Amino acid sequence: MTEQPKQPNNTNEAPDNNSVRKLNFPDINNGSLINLYGLHDSHLKMLAKHTGTDIKARGQNFQISGEEAQVNQAVQMLNLLAKEARKEALNPEIVHVILAGNATKPDYQPQDVAIRTKAGVITGRSDNQKAYLHNIVTHDINFGIGPAGTGKTYLAVACAVEAFVTDRVRRLVLVRPAVEAGERLGFLPGDLSEKVDPYLRPLYDALYDMLGHNKVEKMLEKNEIEVAPLAFMRGRTLNDAFVILDEAQNTTIEQMKMFLTRTGFNTTVVVTGDITQIDLRPGEQSGLKHAMNILQDIKGISFSWFKSKDVVRHSLVQKIVDAYDNQ
Repeated sequence: MTEQPKQPNNTNEAPDNNSVRKLNFPDINNGSLINLYGLHDSHLKMLAKHTGTDIKARGQNFQISGEEAQVNQAVQMLNLLAKEARKEALNPEIVHVILAGNATKPDYQPQDVAIRTKAGVITGRSDNQKAYLHNIVTHDINFGIGPAGTGKTYLAVACAVEAFVTDRVRRLVLVRPAVEAGERLGFLPGDLSEKVDPYLRPLYDALYDMLGHNKVEKMLEKNEIEVAPLAFMRGRTLNDAFVILDEAQNTTIEQMKMFLTRTGFNTTVVVTGDITQIDLRPGEQSGLKHAMNILQDIKGISFSWFKSKDVVRHSLVQKIVDAYDNQ
C-alpha cells in the first residue's frame, strides 16, 4: 500500500481540522479488491459509517476525508480490511469485528488454531476469541462466558472437530441442559428424544457447517459424535473425548458438579454460557455462576470472558446486549 501526503487546504476546502488522505493498494488483485469492497460497496460503507468519514474509491485508489482523528482511524481500519481481503473472503461478521477494534494482537502469542472446514478457515477474530482458543488447546477444562453471538459454542465445536480429525480424541460429546425458556417439555409433541432435539439443534448446526451433513450422520451412526441432554451424562466417565457443555447457565450446582466430574483421561472439556440469560426456576442457583466463584484459582482450569464487542452477529445485536446490560 502506498499513501499520498495530506492535501493542503485552500479557500474552497473544509476547515483546518479536516483532512484528506489518499491510499493506493497496487499489489492487490481484482478478486481481493472485490472482496475488500463488498457487495454494492457494503464493506466500505460500513467503514465510512463506523468512522464518520467520507470514502471515495475507484479500483485500487481510495480517498478518505473527514476530521483528522477519524481519517486516521479509517486509514488503519482500511489497511486491516485489505490485509484480510488478501487472505480470505470477507463478510459482514468479519468486517464488524475489525471495525469494533478487535483485530489487534493480544499481549501474548496464542497458539494458532486455524481449522479448514466446509465453512472455510475458522480462527479467532477478536482478542478474546484468540485467548479463548489458546486456553482450550492449553487447558483440560475451559469456561467461555459471555453474551450470545460471541462465538463461544461455534469455536468450541471447531476445536472439537480439529481434535477429532487429527486423532487426538476418539469421539465428540456435545451436551446441553434441557431447560426451557418459558416453555415446558411436557407440552411439546413426540417422545423424549424429539422433545429435547430443539435444544441440541445449535450444536448439530455447527457440526453440519464444519463437517457436512453426510459426514456428521456417519459419525453419529458410529457413535463418534454423541449429542445428548445433560441428564444422560450421570454415572459416566469420559475418556479420549472432547466434551462441550453448552448453555451452562441453565445447570444447577449439582448438575455442574456432576458434569465436571465426568472428565476422564485425555479429555478436553469446554463449558459455555451466558449468565445474563438464566432460565432456571426461581430459587435455583446457576451452576455456572457458582463454578465461576469456586473454580477460578484451580490450575488447569481456564476462564475466558466475552463482551458485547465480540459479538459477530448483526451489528444491532451488540447494541441490544449493551442496552440490556446498562438498564
